[in-house]
Amino acid sequence: MRRAAVQERAETDGYAVELRGVHRRYGRGAGAVHALRGVDLGLARGTFTAVMGPSGSGKSTFLQCAAGLDRPTSGSVRLGGTEITGLNENKLTELRRTRLGFVFQAFNLLPSLTVEDNVLLPLRLTGQRPGRRRAEEVLGQVGLADKARRRPGELSGGQQQRVAIARALVTRPDVVFADEPTGALDTGTAAEVLGLLRHAVDRLGATVVMVTHDPVAAAWADRALFLADGAFADALDRPSAEAVATRMTALTGRVPAGVAA
Repeated sequence: MRRAAVQERAETDGYAVELRGVHRRYGRGAGAVHALRGVDLGLARGTFTAVMGPSGSGKSTFLQCAAGLDRPTSGSVRLGGTEITGLNENKLTELRRTRLGFVFQAFNLLPSLTVEDNVLLPLRLTGQRPGRRRAEEVLGQVGLADKARRRPGELSGGQQQRVAIARALVTRPDVVFADEPTGALDTGTAAEVLGLLRHAVDRLGATVVMVTHDPVAAAWADRALFLADGAFADALDRPSAEAVATRMTALTGRVPAGVAA
């Protein structure tokens, strides 16, 4: 049922994230580092994608280019149908604030603000004056409706990451980018956080792109994509942790081959 729904959304709504011929090179000449090598990829709206790969495979660069945090050396990036490659920094900043959500391993909450104010910060940065109702709504979705007046330092690590997810969802973004969102959490708390990301996709219609090194985390996704040496080398639909671990083992030290988006 879930897979059929994902396919239907892909056919009717198009891509939430699209990269075509994306290269990212750092430096020049013999010392240049080719972090991405011609990435072609389209991710459907309303899907949960895990991106994996060995250390140095290009995962972080992929996320940064896909989210408009870094500019590709060549190629095209589209978010929600908008070509972002040629946007100036001011327009990129506006797009990130209004149409994208971010969840990081380190939570990145402001300790001097209440939970409610942390959640509403993306809206205030766009010049809006959001009421408490929106904060109550998203905090309720992550199970923290009773923590609105607390400070981040009064919460557990798992609760802080829930606040970060609420903050990512508050603008109803086209895409939520998650960079190792469970890396600082224990196994049980990680499962709760991944369950919230899964819920955001299945119940709220969000699109989630998650970079992770953890096969268990990747198993929550609709699809796992595997990077090696700056290119997608493999893909796995409806992944299990065991299958992901096997693919990762097979990738180690292997020259990547192209994978259809």
